[in-house]
Amino acid sequence: MVGATDEPRNLEEAETALDALQEARWYAVQVASGCEKRVKTNLEQRIQTFDVADKIVQVEIPHTPAVKIRKDGSRQNTEEKVFPGYVLVRMVMDDDVWQVVRNTSHVINFVGAEQKRGTGKGRGHVKPMPLSASEVERIFKQTAEQEPVVKIDMAVGDKIIVREGAFKDFEGEVIEVTPERSRLKALLSIFGRDTPVELEFNQVEKQS
Repeated sequence: MVGATDEPRNLEEAETALDALQEARWYAVQVASGCEKRVKTNLEQRIQTFDVADKIVQVEIPHTPAVKIRKDGSRQNTEEKVFPGYVLVRMVMDDDVWQVVRNTSHVINFVGAEQKRGTGKGRGHVKPMPLSASEVERIFKQTAEQEPVVKIDMAVGDKIIVREGAFKDFEGEVIEVTPERSRLKALLSIFGRDTPVELEFNQVEKQS
């Protein structure tokens, strides 16, 4: 008999969860810079604490793959946030879940339409506005199909000093960076003339 009573209850819970999933919309939440992962972790904990997993169904930080070039020329696979300072939350909006998200540490506010105050000065209440289906599709398509971005702490105009190779101890200025080849081109003063020289990343050091 226990099994007979449990089965309808489990079925009802599953149907409720499915309904919430279908009704849930994506919202963008502005958070403190650099705190995206912390907000995601804290919010996921609060979802369990306040028992709103049936209304807040997903928390994401959209990112794309990236490759970071170290000073020694080695490559490190990493990730780059698509929207730094924002977290996306898929939820069925009501006052309770608004409070759960809004009062999470390091959350600044929902992205939405600002409601003007009736009296007095200062900013009004922000009415959360869900992202459109096309926006959501574009964001997650970008994260799925984006080719890895090659990142290096070197840019055109940087002053460098050569640490290895035939031009060791020469100083110059970067005029071209080719991350995919781990190389750059710099103008070095050779025999009193600025001469373009191609160098590998691990041969140079950026001057502060």
